[in-house]
Amino acid sequence: MKKDNIILIGMPTSGKSTAGVILAKILGYNFIDADIVIQKEEGRKLSQIIEDEGIDGFVEIENRINASIEAEKSVIATGGSAVYGKEAMEHYKNIGKVVYLKMDMEVLTKRLKHAKQRGVVMRPGQTLISLYNERSVLYERYADITIDEKDLSMEEVVAEILKQISNNY
Repeated sequence: MKKDNIILIGMPTSGKSTAGVILAKILGYNFIDADIVIQKEEGRKLSQIIEDEGIDGFVEIENRINASIEAEKSVIATGGSAVYGKEAMEHYKNIGKVVYLKMDMEVLTKRLKHAKQRGVVMRPGQTLISLYNERSVLYERYADITIDEKDLSMEEVVAEILKQISNNY
């Protein structure tokens, strides 16, 4: 299989789906939202899966489904917790370039007011900052390319991804 996919990873609200749709349009690629694939295969919303299966059960399902996504010439937006799945991330690195959309904690706090409703995988008592610190290490580990979103608009983020990808291919 060719490594012609672009896989977007990052915290919830980092713009993976938004940037992914725009990138797919520009490149003439397909767009795959991994969270929607999970919901479709499981026949229930992410929040329902977390409620029914618990966090470990959800992460297991997410890992299995992400590791089974077969795609070519696609932009894949993953869920923020996809990096907990070793098999999924190894699969993604085999089928494309993994792009980490990095945002700072201040922006995350502003954007992520309703973590539970969004189906954000957080352990009981876990704070947003501890979640951010835990995941940032994993995002860095798996990323082929890191885009620091700083004060960039979504258009600028997309332009930066395109620039980095053309430099890396």
